[in-house]
Amino acid sequence: AKTSCAPMLGSRRAASAARRLARGCASGAELSRFVGARSEYTPELRYLYPHADAVPPAFPCFRLIDDNGVPVEGAALPDIAPAVMRRMQQTMVKVSEFDKVFNEAQRQGRLSFYFTNRGEEACSVGSGAALRDDDWVWPQYRELGATFWRGYTIEEAANQCCHNELDATKGRQLPMHIGSPEKHLMYVKSNLGQQVPAANGAAYAMKLQRKGRCSITYFGEGCASEGDIPSALNIASVHGCPTIFFCRNNGYAISTSSSDQYAGDGVAPRGPAYGLPTIRIDGNDLLAVVAATQRARAIAIEQRRPVLVEAMTYRIGAHSTSDDDSAYRNPHAPEQGWDSERAYWEARSPIIRFGRYLQSLGWWSPQMEEDLRKATRKQVIKSLNDASAAPKPNNAYLFSDVYDEPSWLQRDQEAALNAHLDKYPEHYPAVVR
Repeated sequence: AKTSCAPMLGSRRAASAARRLARGCASGAELSRFVGARSEYTPELRYLYPHADAVPPAFPCFRLIDDNGVPVEGAALPDIAPAVMRRMQQTMVKVSEFDKVFNEAQRQGRLSFYFTNRGEEACSVGSGAALRDDDWVWPQYRELGATFWRGYTIEEAANQCCHNELDATKGRQLPMHIGSPEKHLMYVKSNLGQQVPAANGAAYAMKLQRKGRCSITYFGEGCASEGDIPSALNIASVHGCPTIFFCRNNGYAISTSSSDQYAGDGVAPRGPAYGLPTIRIDGNDLLAVVAATQRARAIAIEQRRPVLVEAMTYRIGAHSTSDDDSAYRNPHAPEQGWDSERAYWEARSPIIRFGRYLQSLGWWSPQMEEDLRKATRKQVIKSLNDASAAPKPNNAYLFSDVYDEPSWLQRDQEAALNAHLDKYPEHYPAVVR
């Protein structure tokens, strides 16, 4: 069914949004209901190029399957092997179960921090599946799907979250600040937006190497308000970096709705302004994410230039376990018949949607998903318990790997810490020295 033409916005964007919706209704096109931007859906995989294409009043939203998992009229589906499609679905389910267990563990006091990927699984899994394994990934923090796709294991993620001696970050990072140089996954960092300009350095190096590789970096619509983002877009455009800028527009940053971030048509119009071919996609449509990222990769490498993808999605969970999203999330559904905005989008989650598509082909079933969830949950719980029981990292790692030779200040700090531990050993039974 087509969405209602009545806008449900209470922000300063209401008037312009109403005009855009009216144009969509007049054309008979179905309209998206995403929080971050609303526009016509289209099955056409088309990047708008600067100096060649006019920027529309509202960027169309590319999708291939509808909310029920049915291919839309005119859709050209990507050629993906059945085994690969099942693996993508399995990876999204694995992310979902990991999120459930570790979010619960944080609420039990077993972790200091956690943030989930609920509702956004297709963005990371689909984009990750469209890349080569030696393309560099510069994540924000909801890219667990791309990380698992590269072969990063549940056990490795558990060790990092629990900060034990097997944690590759040596206990120095917040939980879920994961990465793997061997798998070309840069570590997640807490300072917002730093990964975006840094991705250009990796991309430019790969351009010079001429080995057909690119770099992808992820950020949200809230992060796009950081000064790092326009700087990164401009640097990449001027220097022809093969960087894929993947913006997950999930409608909400921490403490704020997208209406507090911008008054225009989302993030996509910024691409042509900085000289980047740009597309807006339905980020909950796994097939659309794969197809758009495949095309983005081809443009980045063959045309030796950066690309912007704005993936419209919805953050079902809170920003993190440090956030109370009830203070700023819209409680009202975008259509009648739903208890809340969250309930509306949860019923349209990527796992449900793509699962229905696979079921129509006979490649998936509710029983398969139930069995996978049970097995994965069992594995995740075991990994949590094992990681929690393992010894902590050596205390010396607090002072290593920064300078080639420790400074006098570091040596004094380490000596003071050791003296404190010697004096009060009963208070620090878990410290490893």
